[in-house]
Amino acid sequence: MTDRAPQPVDRQLPTEESRDLLALVREIAAREIRPSAAEQEEAGHFPREVFRLLSDSGLLGLPYGGEFGGGDQPYEVYLQVLEELAAARLTVGLGVSVHSLACHGLAGFGTKEQQTAHLPAMLGGGLLGAYCLSEPSSGSDAASLTTKAVRDGDGWVITGTKAWITHGGIADFYTVLARTGGEGPKGITAFLVPGDAEGLSAAVPEKKMGMKGSPTAQLHFDGVRVPDSRRIGEEGQGFSIALAALDAGRLGIAACAIGVAQAALDEALGYALDRKQFGRPIADFQGLRFMLADMATRIEAGRALYLAAARLRDAGKPFSREAAMAKLFCTDAAMAVTTDAVQVLGGYGYTQDFPVERLMREAKVLQIVEGTNQIQRMVIARHLAGPETR
Repeated sequence: MTDRAPQPVDRQLPTEESRDLLALVREIAAREIRPSAAEQEEAGHFPREVFRLLSDSGLLGLPYGGEFGGGDQPYEVYLQVLEELAAARLTVGLGVSVHSLACHGLAGFGTKEQQTAHLPAMLGGGLLGAYCLSEPSSGSDAASLTTKAVRDGDGWVITGTKAWITHGGIADFYTVLARTGGEGPKGITAFLVPGDAEGLSAAVPEKKMGMKGSPTAQLHFDGVRVPDSRRIGEEGQGFSIALAALDAGRLGIAACAIGVAQAALDEALGYALDRKQFGRPIADFQGLRFMLADMATRIEAGRALYLAAARLRDAGKPFSREAAMAKLFCTDAAMAVTTDAVQVLGGYGYTQDFPVERLMREAKVLQIVEGTNQIQRMVIARHLAGPETR
């Protein structure tokens, strides 16, 4: 790691409150997250204590209403908080994004009674959430999920397996999509399931190439009973609830990707300014200068793209196409920037003495989660040319 501290990103924030908020996030990142990130990732340690601190600081419910303990912040501010957290450690930034995704269904589609009963603890009470859509045989084709929820008196019994669940096995609550009707998207309903529900268990976490500190695991629902009061929205409305959540969640992934890319650029630039070859800093050589320029340009373009989509969302305008574009571009940019950062550092970049190799491994997953980048291209093309003909 270089001796140069990363320079704060020059952000255009809408209010003095949001500027103070970003200053708080940077302070927490510098003091509590970044110093131990490499060591904890290598050890596979999940920093639950950091999430408690973020909750106590009002940072786990930023985009939700203050009535139930949220931060009342526009998405353009929330996403920049995610970017700062992800730059310090992706396990934390992505974890906050996943938690926000898990709260989305109840916050957007729950009844007032449900929101009053559950949201305060979810948004600011120290709880941590997870989102359960994917299954072993239904990833990109999420509408083909087979986990079932069957009516049983005044409640439901859920049976099946969910896969690739971030925070699987450690979350306090899960937003679960299950089949309550026939085949296809109209037969899916959403439920809020407690993390300690009887019959709910987690498999051994996946062994991943990156983000080792963030547990990703299958969840097994063996006759898990939930009352009807924990059904979110109407029966059969679950898939539309899931799609609405994913549009917002894709912006979270885009912001995290730019955070990872910014961290890689900071490391590469610091190294290039300090490292001398042939009697001068390697940052003097045109080949490296052009690489750094391209890295910075990708980052600024990605940041502008995700913020433009966020402002559409804040204005209540459609943003699904723009969210897919932001997720696609920002995560591809993160992969390119982190790969170039390793190249700038040469042999040192390939060692664990510097964080860029970890950042490159982490960037890869962002091209996959919450809709692969191939799916994003399909979404964008459908907005442009309409549905595919069969």
